[in-house]
Amino acid sequence: MVETIEAKPLSRTAPITFRRPTGADGEAVWALIRACKPLDENSLYCNLIQCDHFGDTCILAEIEGQVVGWISAYLLPSDPETLFIWQVAVSGRARGRGLGRKMLFALLERDACAGVMRLQTTITPDNDASWGLFRGVARRLGARLTDKPHFTRDDHFGGRHATEHMVTIRLAEALPLAA
Repeated sequence: MVETIEAKPLSRTAPITFRRPTGADGEAVWALIRACKPLDENSLYCNLIQCDHFGDTCILAEIEGQVVGWISAYLLPSDPETLFIWQVAVSGRARGRGLGRKMLFALLERDACAGVMRLQTTITPDNDASWGLFRGVARRLGARLTDKPHFTRDDHFGGRHATEHMVTIRLAEALPLAA
């Protein structure tokens, strides 16, 4: 079993390993997300299903056997060229190492993502860390990032949650630049 994120101190120079999650990782992912405020917490069962059913499009990062990073993502059923990034979580003890970006690029290298032409996610206007991550990824790819309100405070959240902007990075624009 993988140790939880608070189990022991981490070396700043220890290598980061990335892997596909399995059902056995659900609890460690759930604990990581709970520790990464203000991320929305899902049920343990939801994180278990993500690890088990969507492992090909999700990624775990470990340092010294401890889960320190997680991206949940899936291919849109109506558009399998779009990878929707549901959640990015990085342990406070692993921040400052570019882990979110590294996980995202490692995920894009997987066979399951070979046909991906767009990344999408939703971000609230005040989530500086997520805006920074996705703007940085777009910049690194030489791609354009666009956004527009998608799930609005009043229409979708009954006034209880900030509007989520749909953020899109078109990888097709970046491919000629990367060659």
